[in-house]
Amino acid sequence: MKTCPYCKHAIKDNWYYCRNCNKPLIVNLEDGLERTLRFPYDESEYFHLDLEEEGQFYENIIIEDEEIDQKIKKIDGILKDKESLGEPISGSLLLEKSSLYYKKRDLSSSAKNLELALKNYKADNDLLNIAICHNELGLIQEDDGFFEIGIYHFVRALEILKDLNDSQKIIKTLNNLGNAYYLIKDLENAYKFYQEALQLSKQENLRLEEIKSASNLVEVLYLLKDYDRIKRILARNAEFFKENEDVYGIILTDIKNGKLYFIMSKDYDLAYQHLNNALDLIKKIRNKVSIFVRAKLEWECFLYLGKLHLIWDNIIDAENSLLQSLEAVRIFGIRDNINEGEILEELAKIYSIKRDDKRAVEYYNLAYEIYYKFGDNIKCADLKYKIAQLYSNSEKKSKALDYYEEALNLYEDLGHIKEAAILLHKLGDLYLNKEMINMAITNFTRARDYFKELQDDYNANFLEEKIKSITND
Repeated sequence: MKTCPYCKHAIKDNWYYCRNCNKPLIVNLEDGLERTLRFPYDESEYFHLDLEEEGQFYENIIIEDEEIDQKIKKIDGILKDKESLGEPISGSLLLEKSSLYYKKRDLSSSAKNLELALKNYKADNDLLNIAICHNELGLIQEDDGFFEIGIYHFVRALEILKDLNDSQKIIKTLNNLGNAYYLIKDLENAYKFYQEALQLSKQENLRLEEIKSASNLVEVLYLLKDYDRIKRILARNAEFFKENEDVYGIILTDIKNGKLYFIMSKDYDLAYQHLNNALDLIKKIRNKVSIFVRAKLEWECFLYLGKLHLIWDNIIDAENSLLQSLEAVRIFGIRDNINEGEILEELAKIYSIKRDDKRAVEYYNLAYEIYYKFGDNIKCADLKYKIAQLYSNSEKKSKALDYYEEALNLYEDLGHIKEAAILLHKLGDLYLNKEMINMAITNFTRARDYFKELQDDYNANFLEEKIKSITND
């Protein structure tokens, strides 16, 4: 007798939801698990080769380095023979060699071979393969942290593909552009390219591409707080995945729903349930996917479970979940990953609660380095502020002033005058306690002027009286 994968009660073959827990069911779940899983729906896409090859299992790395080296050596032999015979170099061989280097996480060699392939294809005026090379170069530059260069290559690929009217590859490239802009927190452009991909998918009746594009768009909609649209998209995606008995898609939808209910702060229990449902299914497919795919699925489950445990004051569980999330990110991350910054920041909060301020500062600084690399200056400012708060409650109060000043400079550069005003007020109080009267008045005056600009009469008047009181004394 079949049982519900969620509540373990008996279910019938033709049920689309469990009559006990009301959770949607994947028809013929076990059969679905036996099939080859689809490629991830929210991943940047390569054209010439899926990097996560089918038929590989969790316990094995995709291809052992020795096997990769043998394949590269074989290609080098072919290329050398062609060169000695004066025959033209095959761009397809260079593309294959590039993908092998990528699997070794050797981005430099991968890019070098793509550039050689691009040069060859340009000589032959092979427009489709020129576009493919630009797309792949864009992904490698993105992995290496050079987002502007990556975007340049995606745009070049897109221009060519539009001339060729290749709708499927246009949609993939639009999503790649959206991903690149999302990583640098340019939400306007990320939304624009995801939306364009979604509209073209609908126009061309490409249902799978529509689902992928909508899945990507959800990440921007979280930040835009468009929760109603997220719910509609996830409900439609879930219906598609159930119809196709697509286990990977069901997992992804559970993760996104868990994230949604956490961000909305309305039903933490439902968020917890969705995330654990996802982890249960990940365990079922552990022997059907590579270690990298599994890590990409698990990291966000553990991150949000860690955040939930932190809210519920389950400090030990929170720390364990966050460390598992960090481990997962470091498995699939080729270089520093922006997601690592968020995890490190949450771990810093835990160590702060445990009164391990030294370790908390260490993790905040590690998170700062990640955010700095990715150009997320508002996060950098927030972290400087948090570190300063930790130092202000310690014996190293002079360090607190340094970090507050650094945070202030970042807020002012960003034009965040409300945060700058609050921080100037705090700095004024710190200088006043140190009996540095002139510095205190300078900071209070600047804070007052910002509050006036914000039309916050209460705080502006309060600071005006404070300045007068100090001056009179």
